[in-house]
Amino acid sequence: MPVSKKEMSACPIDAMLSVIDGRWKGTILWRLSDGPLRTSELRRSIPGITERMLIRHLQDLVRDGILIRHQEDAVPPCVRYSISKYGWTLVPVLETICTWGRTHLQRLNRGR
Repeated sequence: MPVSKKEMSACPIDAMLSVIDGRWKGTILWRLSDGPLRTSELRRSIPGITERMLIRHLQDLVRDGILIRHQEDAVPPCVRYSISKYGWTLVPVLETICTWGRTHLQRLNRGR
């Protein structure tokens, strides 16, 4: 039975997926693995993402402790996002998922 986003499953796989679930979260983390970026830089680097969806995913990832939001006192405000120490523990998992995804895409392109 599916678990709502407000309810945490005891299954470790469900717990991990609840953090990276979302169309763009993996891509956001992948982009930030090269270093901190401003919100506008992230948006330009991810074609197709809306500003609203980007902000929503960034807020989720900050809330889950995966990203750190750095705001400089400037006009206009300068906000940068970076991967937290805890978030870096997720990067090898994303690398493995990416490798599997490439293999799966090749399989699909070959007609299975």
